[in-house]
Amino acid sequence: MRQIAIYGKGGIGKSTTTQNLTAGLGLMDKNIMVVGCDPKADSTRLLLGGLAQKTVLDTLREEGEEIELEAILKPGFRGIQCVESGGPEPGVGCAGRGIITSIGMLEQLGAYTDDLDYVFYDVLGDVVCGGFAMPIREGKAQEIYIVASGEMMALYAANNIAKGVQKYASSGGVRLGGIICNSRNVDGEKELVDAFAKELGSQMIYFVPRDNMVQRAEINKKTVLEFDDTANQAQEYRNLAAAVDSNEMFVVPTPMHQDRLEELLMEHGLMDI
Repeated sequence: MRQIAIYGKGGIGKSTTTQNLTAGLGLMDKNIMVVGCDPKADSTRLLLGGLAQKTVLDTLREEGEEIELEAILKPGFRGIQCVESGGPEPGVGCAGRGIITSIGMLEQLGAYTDDLDYVFYDVLGDVVCGGFAMPIREGKAQEIYIVASGEMMALYAANNIAKGVQKYASSGGVRLGGIICNSRNVDGEKELVDAFAKELGSQMIYFVPRDNMVQRAEINKKTVLEFDDTANQAQEYRNLAAAVDSNEMFVVPTPMHQDRLEELLMEHGLMDI
């Protein structure tokens, strides 16, 4: 079983990328569980056809701890098992606690079965502290992929996430599998993200081009692969899934100092000197 956590700057398209990636793996006949680690509980929406997934925390609040696995685990596209951790009531408590509680409950109820090929954790934004760091801090996820773009703040966030991976590499055994570039059509974007990944000692594992087909599929509450498997973008996500499935490059990253990151951005024309 490969356990993978997906991190990235808020709004970078991380959840959309994760759901289309897992759909691609599902079409490769992989058995997959996706654990949504965002209080918004939108990590599995496309896989479930827009069905409102009752979160683990909501279920526990309403029904107590004596629950069945089926109450929090729902099958979606290609049989992908979907879980949403959820969060506390607004203004109360730490959202990261939802991840800790959710993973603990899944373990207790036997969700991590031997027939699973993949478990994906879709983690909120670029937060690598507290409960949000649990997938990497406690060795739940052995592989990290960072979703980024050629935009300055996306790369700042990716560099900070790499620092978190580096911090927990010795204690949890986690490794960086690569950068997934979710394109924003920035000038020289592919070259910049590739150079950024290499500076970390890693790789740009795949460049996902920007395509409005993604938005059309989302409006219809589906992944691209379910909405139109003949679309060019569907093939891109198949390629991404194949790249992750065959990946053998896992490293302890070497994050950049702020000055070097800004130099790299200048070299690629993203910042004025």
